[in-house]
Amino acid sequence: MSTFKFIPSLPATSEDDFDVLATTKLAGYRRFFGVLRVVRKTDGKVLFPFDGAPELGPFATKNEALAEAQVHGEHIVAGDLAHPEL
Repeated sequence: MSTFKFIPSLPATSEDDFDVLATTKLAGYRRFFGVLRVVRKTDGKVLFPFDGAPELGPFATKNEALAEAQVHGEHIVAGDLAHPEL
């Protein structure tokens, strides 16, 4: 018996309908990258990262990388609210 369950795509209605995780990783001397994960909670769809997603960096400081990840996450949420990818 398969445990596959169909979850229909549902558009988000507010910023509270998203889980946004922004953090950083170190890849060599003074090479910080932003790490971002954005999930739409209404249907569980992972909006970022996706296949072919750009790397966020490198940056010289951890704070710059984190700020870029947070801003990028805000843009993804705003874009999905305006034009949902279903």
